[in-house]
Amino acid sequence: MALGDLMASRFSQSSSSSVLVSNHFSEFPSRDDGSSALVVVEQRRDSEAASSSSDNVAGAAAATTSMAYLPQTVVLCELRHEGFEGSVPTGPSESGLVSKWRPKDRMKTGCVALVLCLNISVDPPDVIKISPCARMECWIDPFSMPAPKALETIGKALLAQYERWQPRARYKHQLDPTVEEVKKLCLGCRKNAKSERVLFHYNGHGVPKPTANGEIWVFNKVNQSYTQYIPLPVSDLDSWLRTPSIYVFDCSAAGMIVKAFIERQDWSSSSSAGSSMKDCILLAACGAHETLPQSAEFPADVFTSCLTTPIKMALKWFCGRSLLRDTIDQFLIDRIPGRQNDRKTLLGELNWIFTAVTDTIAWNVLPHDLFQRLFRQDLLVASLFRNFLLAERIMRSANCSPISYPVLPSTHQHHMWDAWDMAAEICLSQLSSLIEEPNAEFQPSPFFTEQLTAFEVWLDHGSEHKKPPEQLPIVLQVLLSQCHRFRALVLLGRFLDMGPWAVDLALSVGIFPYVLKLLQTSAMELRQILVFIWAKILALDKSCQVDLVKDAGHIYFIRFLDSIDAYPEHRAMAAFVLAVIVDGHRRGQEACINADLVHVCLKHIQLANPHDAQSEPLLLQWLCLCLGKLWEDFPEAQVTGLHADAPSIFTSLLSEPQPEVRASAVYAMGTLLDGGSDSFRDVGGDEDSDDDEKVKAEINIVKSLLAVVSDGSPMVRAEVAVALARFAFGHNKQLKSVAASFWKPHANSLLSSLPSLANISSTVSGYGNASPYMQPASASQIGPVLRVGSDSTAVGRDGRVSTSSPLANSGIMHGSPLSDDSSQHSDSGILLNDSANNGVINHSRSRSLDGGMYYKCVLAMCSLAKDPSPRIASLGRRLLSMIGIEQVVTRTLRFGNGTVRHGDAAISTPSPNLAGLARSSSWFDMNAGHLPLTFRTPPVSPPRQSYLTGMRRVCSLEFRPHILNSPDSGLADPLLGSGDSSSISERSLLPQSTIYNWSCGHFSRPLLTSADDSEEISARREEREKYALDRIAKCQHSSAGKVNNEIASWDTKFDMGTKAVVLQPFSPIVIAADETERIRIYNYEESSLLNSFDNHNFPDKGISRLCLVNELDDSLLLVASCDGNIRLWKDYTLKGKQRLVTAFSSIQGHRSSVRSMNTIVDWQQQSGYLYASADIPSIMLWDLDKEQLINSMASTSDSSVSALSASQVHGGQLAAGFVDGSVRLFDIRTPEMLVSTTHPHRQRVERVVGIGFQPGLDPAKIVSASQAGDVQFLDIRRNSEAYLTIDAHRGSLTALAIHRHAPILATGSAKQLIKVFSLDGDQLGSIRYRSTFIGQKIGPVSCLAFHPYQFLLAAGAADTYVTIYADDNSQPR
Repeated sequence: MALGDLMASRFSQSSSSSVLVSNHFSEFPSRDDGSSALVVVEQRRDSEAASSSSDNVAGAAAATTSMAYLPQTVVLCELRHEGFEGSVPTGPSESGLVSKWRPKDRMKTGCVALVLCLNISVDPPDVIKISPCARMECWIDPFSMPAPKALETIGKALLAQYERWQPRARYKHQLDPTVEEVKKLCLGCRKNAKSERVLFHYNGHGVPKPTANGEIWVFNKVNQSYTQYIPLPVSDLDSWLRTPSIYVFDCSAAGMIVKAFIERQDWSSSSSAGSSMKDCILLAACGAHETLPQSAEFPADVFTSCLTTPIKMALKWFCGRSLLRDTIDQFLIDRIPGRQNDRKTLLGELNWIFTAVTDTIAWNVLPHDLFQRLFRQDLLVASLFRNFLLAERIMRSANCSPISYPVLPSTHQHHMWDAWDMAAEICLSQLSSLIEEPNAEFQPSPFFTEQLTAFEVWLDHGSEHKKPPEQLPIVLQVLLSQCHRFRALVLLGRFLDMGPWAVDLALSVGIFPYVLKLLQTSAMELRQILVFIWAKILALDKSCQVDLVKDAGHIYFIRFLDSIDAYPEHRAMAAFVLAVIVDGHRRGQEACINADLVHVCLKHIQLANPHDAQSEPLLLQWLCLCLGKLWEDFPEAQVTGLHADAPSIFTSLLSEPQPEVRASAVYAMGTLLDGGSDSFRDVGGDEDSDDDEKVKAEINIVKSLLAVVSDGSPMVRAEVAVALARFAFGHNKQLKSVAASFWKPHANSLLSSLPSLANISSTVSGYGNASPYMQPASASQIGPVLRVGSDSTAVGRDGRVSTSSPLANSGIMHGSPLSDDSSQHSDSGILLNDSANNGVINHSRSRSLDGGMYYKCVLAMCSLAKDPSPRIASLGRRLLSMIGIEQVVTRTLRFGNGTVRHGDAAISTPSPNLAGLARSSSWFDMNAGHLPLTFRTPPVSPPRQSYLTGMRRVCSLEFRPHILNSPDSGLADPLLGSGDSSSISERSLLPQSTIYNWSCGHFSRPLLTSADDSEEISARREEREKYALDRIAKCQHSSAGKVNNEIASWDTKFDMGTKAVVLQPFSPIVIAADETERIRIYNYEESSLLNSFDNHNFPDKGISRLCLVNELDDSLLLVASCDGNIRLWKDYTLKGKQRLVTAFSSIQGHRSSVRSMNTIVDWQQQSGYLYASADIPSIMLWDLDKEQLINSMASTSDSSVSALSASQVHGGQLAAGFVDGSVRLFDIRTPEMLVSTTHPHRQRVERVVGIGFQPGLDPAKIVSASQAGDVQFLDIRRNSEAYLTIDAHRGSLTALAIHRHAPILATGSAKQLIKVFSLDGDQLGSIRYRSTFIGQKIGPVSCLAFHPYQFLLAAGAADTYVTIYADDNSQPR
């Protein structure tokens, strides 16, 4: 199957299976009733239900119905939720370990020196030859012609044999030379080769063996006759040739020479003089005490023949040992048809197979760095070492051991030689017919097909922890063949998909130049596979971008990206490749701009229907990231993007359901904010040179970004913070001026100095058009800072504005989306200063267009600084420090322990050095509310002068007359005069985006196979489903018990009592939280505390609700705070190992105007929706799968919501109780959403404390309990009348719990009483006393929670105890 088909199959499987686990309720309006929402749920186990109940139709129906109780939706389990808070992702590397595959220094052998000392017809004195004896030299019989001619012929033949391997080198030879001739030859070669490698080949068959002192022998010629042998020390040879060099010694006892070279290396390493052996390579024919083979079956120069004519030597040797020796004349081997470089001929096929075999042996035997040096650095050296492996095999059969330096392990018995023998035999079997019939068709060997099959088998069973596939070098060779290329690429793609380790192996074997060259092909069938392979390569090593641009490879990927017929996921890979090409690479950026990449990407973003289910989010994500990288720090490209109206195109993506797409769009828009231009930094104050159009474009971009500053995904908010940092850098003076406005002495002057803000309330609801679901805020929305003033005296004695002002009471900024907790700090004033030189926006020309936008940017930064995600909050604080607000924080929020305590606005008297500055809570304190940490200096280590050295502080000398002498001055004063620092160093301190690096990790992970643990996860879920169904059946069919048997009691040691409690469904674990949001997890069977941690470190505390998300899988703990912040924790039962998965503000943009806010939330697993409300006229609907606010339902009531309950059976149904005692039923699947409104609590109208759906599949039955103590049983089909009323308590009802499946409920009272009722209204029992020896009364009940599948009730009280009650059949623990 082709890789493209594999990927298509894989993606289709993942998309089809996601029906069970994704959050898809867009089809709600088409459903007629609640039960139809369960169709998807019922599909999963159809076959299982049918097989298990084939004999009982009723049983099958019951099983199907029971599955309705088990939600199949799983949320917040994507890769983006793994370690967002804990680590910063890294993208493809461009150096370090991953680039070891690149040959460090490409080498070429530029000159070859051939020295032959044959002295034909004269045997050396130390050699006794046998008869018959080996005589052939370079396949020439020296005795077949006169000796001088034979010597010359042999020399020319050797030169021709070497030229086949390196035709471009310069060749020189000396025949039976003297020492001077050798010296002249060596010095000339080194001079010609310069820094290139020199090869020195020595044939010493006509001279004595080398000496123990490391000397080879040459001649002393007198009158054209040889008089004596002259020794030549290898030290002289080495000094003449120097390095880099390679020596080939073909003589007996050649190992002596190698030994001498190694001794010379040891000596030179301890001396400053001498040559280095690092680039010296030696090949010797035999060991120090061995003699060359003399058998007539070998040529005399068998070692040289193996190195220079390996195919001929190998076939002759093989024929003498195979069954073919009687059928093939060895002389036919000299007539093998074809050319070595033509793979379609017999000789070319044999050479190709031989290269593959020897490469494979070397790859599997040698260390990778040595393989790179010997087989990938120099073509001639690689050929000689391949052939050296053959020499070892052949000469070992003659009891001779060739030696090399560097030393190679023994390879003569490697099993790949068997594959070579088989391939040689198959090819030789055709030799006779091919010679007889030159036109006969050559049948290729099945060698490569079989090796690819072996590689495929390894892919089916191999892994990172097993031995690497030995066929990898063969796959590289197969890429050269058009007939095998497609299959080889598919298998290579599968291998690369196994992980970065596989990519590194493939690169180190030498795959890179092959796949780079393949980009020049126009074969359509290879496009998808090549794009996939390049995506895998670039996910590991970014440095390949240079090679791609150099070879114009970017054109290939742009064309592929622009092809509509390709799969969207493959085009996403092309976009990824292009993103890496332009990432920090100016030449790549310029090349892609010239190739019109901007318009190609924007065109396909527009073509993709933003809300089309068939569109590929990955493609949209990488189109955005590609453009972002193209624009990053490249003004010319940014101008191109702005001219193409890119911001408006990206704006439509900010509402995409995938957080990755939204974050990528924010990142791309942020890169269009040119934070490095002097014109926007206003260094000289001359704004006439500003580009007005670009300023307007940037303002529009920021407007769009502010709309998602409260997005449900931390990933998106992080990118918004980074984009705002770029904006703050480029528009620093304007933003600082806005920040400085909050020190103006009179509120009225502040109003008058903001003419552009006067209209904000009529046009903007905090962020412009932040969301279609956000309700308009109250009339005067200027800013929380303006919610101070004075009724008679505007300024108090301490410099603060009085909070009794009509301004404060008139509700300026009342309910603003960005004034989250402004009312909580209404007792705080504004810091004042008498300086009139720092106006709000005092530019040289009108900026009415953007003045309000700067103001809203400051508010957005404050909102980010209070973000429930610690990482986002840190980014927000860095943003505020960029515009100088950290000076105020230092002055008003810093304490000895470095923390902030709520309400401690001012704790010291004003410093004499700060005359004129009030020691009070600042505007920032009002807006930032509960920042956990102060920051006198920006959070970088080691400390630097400033985040933005050279930027003028807001609190400059005009604001602080004596600040230079103040020991408590916040930032170091030298930064005030450091205006000459470069913008590059300043920008390096800006927060950096992480979405690109994080997204790159997608292509490093397997894309063609599912995760290994998927089967284990499925098995565990099936086991839990089986358990749950069994327990549900028991709950439904058992008679309701009293549930008053205390089985466990736990002293939580909460100072303020327990506020929320929840029981885990599949473990004996209870989770409790107190008002300070301290969370403790307790095992009530083992009576042990498992974990304890704080939900957050902000000073404003208050718990609203605990819920379990994904309870049938790895459950997450959802913790809802009273301020509307939602945090979800993973691994919360492991001591100290809890991890924050995500966090967001569920009612951001709808903050209350009262001091204490109590957000009400409930979680619905069936739909994946979180419902939230507070003192606001709407109920917010969050999709946790999309991490997005998808709707806002009007509550249609003048009073606020006091209780929420989402149906756990019918996705989309919600019941809400209100402060005025009314009850409303909502169904988001209907267009009008509101189903009914009732007022059941009419006798004593008090707030609804608890509400919930009755057990079972009936969507119309609800139970509501009011604070007055009455419990009403409602059936929506009976209009507004309750069909049953229970007077459970005489006032003070504080808690209601309804069992999810059993027909019981429980109520709790502040008067230390718990009552248990059946759904028929019968009281089953009551709990007043604890089961202790004294029998003391229980504490005032604050919360109740039933176990979802058992008759267990957890009760939390104000006396720090959490108690677990069971029915009468349970035993206490």
